[in-house]
Amino acid sequence: MTKPIRKTLATLAVLLAGLPVATLAQEANIGTSFVENFDKINRKIWYISDGWDNGAHQNCTWSKKQVAVQNGVLELTFEQRKAGKRDYACGEIQTLKRFGYGTYEARIKTAEGSGLNSAFFTYIGPTDKKPHDEIDFEVLGKDTGKVQVNQYISAKGGNEKLVDVEGGANAAFNDYAFVWERDRLRYYVNGALVQDVTDPAKIPVNAQKIFFSLWGTDTLSDWMGKFDYHGPATMQIDRFAFTAPGDKCQFPESITCKL
Repeated sequence: MTKPIRKTLATLAVLLAGLPVATLAQEANIGTSFVENFDKINRKIWYISDGWDNGAHQNCTWSKKQVAVQNGVLELTFEQRKAGKRDYACGEIQTLKRFGYGTYEARIKTAEGSGLNSAFFTYIGPTDKKPHDEIDFEVLGKDTGKVQVNQYISAKGGNEKLVDVEGGANAAFNDYAFVWERDRLRYYVNGALVQDVTDPAKIPVNAQKIFFSLWGTDTLSDWMGKFDYHGPATMQIDRFAFTAPGDKCQFPESITCKL
């Protein structure tokens, strides 16, 4: 190794050593700003979950057949159909890349039905050789008049808050957004700030993948309601956007245009 290269590496090591742990955690494989209008499913961005479930609490198997685009809207469906080990099939889509600090915005019309969960969230965990970090919007079909916000830090949750969705999350499209910074996490519903987290111990630090999912349960009835199937259910996503810190807002209605 030549002397200039050794000097460069030594300088880099000193610079990295001075960075906070949270900053270092955001460095690898970070996605850039983008807007997804779901004219199609871009396989360079999205991966469709297919052929497994997330555990005994989930009464459906992820199936690519439950994921489709119709008239510029992503549709995730839940239906009674034998799939894998389950009697029901459900839909999920996730990004291939991880994303870090920035603004995450989704325009969603949720499903209804007790025992169902329409979720927009970010997640990373042990399967990616990282701690379990997560940031959530979840509408439980037992009460579509509310959305639950929550976050996990190294698998520790307990930060749930129920927020009203005027008119019902299933009745029309609503806008859900969070702004994730190293020292602050803000949740918005239809442009209104509904949760402001400033305790560093309650803010995730690891870059995460972006998920949309619709699933059901037979066992988590205290939380999601008793499962009560009345036919196929659909969650619709009209638009998603990620805006990295410092980038301009990417569409007129974006919360980043107002902040």
